Amino acid sequence: MEAISPSIVDSGNLPIRNSDAEAEGFKHSVDEILQKVDKLEQRVNEVEQFYSKNTSKKQQSGSSKGGSSTVKDKDKERHIPSIRKQQQDASKREAAAAKRMQELMRQFGTILRQITQHKWAWPFMQPVDVKGLGLHDYYEVIDKPMDFSTIKNQMEAKDGTGYKSVREICADVRLVFKNAMKYNDERSDVHVMAKTLLGKFEEKWLQFLPKVTEEEKRREEEEAEAQLDMQLAQEAAHAKMARDLGNELYEVDMHLEELREMVVQKCRKMSTEEKRKLGAALTRLSPEDLTKALEIVAQNNPGFQATAEEVDLDIDAQSETTLWRLKFFVKDALEVQGKSAASAGGRNNTTTPSNNNNNNNKRKREICDAIAKTAKKRSKKPSS
Repeated sequence: MEAISPSIVDSGNLPIRNSDAEAEGFKHSVDEILQKVDKLEQRVNEVEQFYSKNTSKKQQSGSSKGGSSTVKDKDKERHIPSIRKQQQDASKREAAAAKRMQELMRQFGTILRQITQHKWAWPFMQPVDVKGLGLHDYYEVIDKPMDFSTIKNQMEAKDGTGYKSVREICADVRLVFKNAMKYNDERSDVHVMAKTLLGKFEEKWLQFLPKVTEEEKRREEEEAEAQLDMQLAQEAAHAKMARDLGNELYEVDMHLEELREMVVQKCRKMSTEEKRKLGAALTRLSPEDLTKALEIVAQNNPGFQATAEEVDLDIDAQSETTLWRLKFFVKDALEVQGKSAASAGGRNNTTTPSNNNNNNNKRKREICDAIAKTAKKRSKKPSS
């Protein structure tokens, strides 16, 4: 979508015939439209950012997976709940997954009991008594001490600091034995006991692993499906927003058109002297501003070619709306042009025109000659 920039007549400057109250009323209507347009533009930007970000993600996903991430037709056609419903379902899904993981941890607890009830498990049940045993270099060798009482406490924790998955428990069980093997000599009893129990644990873990893998795969599939559904729901919501914006923008255009018609009906007709002055003022515009003035004429005259090599501008043939828009544009443009000329004159009084300026000046003279030619033709017509 393009930025919203409605063409609004400046009602504060319009020559209303009846009263200042009517002019103020038009100005108030224009202000209300501008406020509405600002809000619409913010929503348009939001839609643009969503689709821009979404397109970038799809391109990256497509390039990394060879385009295999394209949504299947059956996925597009299925019913997609609203974003709020998606969020509610996500909470339920997380709760169900957490409950299943708790059940896996309970089953895993059976393996831990078998290991900890082994006759060689006693050195690993409590934290190492570093001070009592005089192990002054223990913390230099072991980065993260671990024991089964610490694992048990963390498995039973209810304050959210406990284990989130079976793999986390498995990692700490291995750490218990690997710490003992790392700190103690290979020929020591503790090292042999730790190595033996670690082997037994790995055997039992391999038997239990399929259950963990199945749960992880299920959770991954659920999350992927949920992400897809959320993406489709967001796309549907933004598509609806885009449609609503289109309707609201159409209503703004209709309101503006009604306002323009009301303004035209309230405008007085421009006098012959005012038209003459307007034609003279057009000849004083810069080439750039003159082109903009011709574009104003072209807006209400589809057959008028503002960029043609030869332009025949008949002031008397223009509508009142075009004339008044030209007048206000010329007035503002000449004021800015005068300020710029004064500023430039103060800085540099000797400037050499470029070829581009020569071309612009040539076109300006041609258009000015056309205006003068039209005015001359009309002055020769017999009065009725």
